[in-house]
Amino acid sequence: MRLALIDDEPLARLRLRALLQALPELQAQVVVEAGDADAAIALLQATPVDAVLLDIRMPGPGANAGLALAAALRRLPCPPALIFVTAHAEHALRAFDLEATDYLTKPVRRERLLAALQRVAQRLREPALPPAAPVLVVSDRGRVLRLPLAEVLYLKAELKYVTLRTAERSHLLDDTLAALAGRVGAGFIRVHRNALVARRAIRALEPASPAGGDRWAVRVAPLDEWLTVSRRKVAEVRAALAEPGG
Repeated sequence: MRLALIDDEPLARLRLRALLQALPELQAQVVVEAGDADAAIALLQATPVDAVLLDIRMPGPGANAGLALAAALRRLPCPPALIFVTAHAEHALRAFDLEATDYLTKPVRRERLLAALQRVAQRLREPALPPAAPVLVVSDRGRVLRLPLAEVLYLKAELKYVTLRTAERSHLLDDTLAALAGRVGAGFIRVHRNALVARRAIRALEPASPAGGDRWAVRVAPLDEWLTVSRRKVAEVRAALAEPGG
């Protein structure tokens, strides 16, 4: 198994090397090592690996350059498995949204590292499968859920929570709407400062009052629910409705 160690702390990389040497049954070899995101992506583009053990907070663009690097690695022709190794547990949801194999907190225990790499080894032995449908990993009042993105109709901020609506049910999420907006992608459009709607689910844009005026709303199918559209978003929503396949 060919591995990459990406961590800005040399001692952290040294400890991981020592743990790997204590796992001879894995026959793992570190072929790439880097201390920042820019050096890592350059090395990994030239040297394919099976898995990357990756810290989250490193030198690079943004406070969490490791997450940005992970997203870039997912776009490689043969993306490696991702195992986050970090002292910060609060990024676990975003990590699994990037299809991470595991999320290890420092100090890493031998047993946890072994279990994570065994999962990588199992995937390497399995025949190649078609790409999985995109999912959204969310926290619903403490429960962690993986919801197919194709099932999500809208997300609406209400008081302390965000309501996620599918055709079958509603979920109350602990995540903020701003964080979710960066994870659902271009398939969703912000119709109001408190609402994101799946483009495919918008069926109509109409005045919110029978008397007309400058208040508008969109009808969300198949729920037949209406959501308010802010005045500055009306033109954008109208353009989205006119898109082919929209």
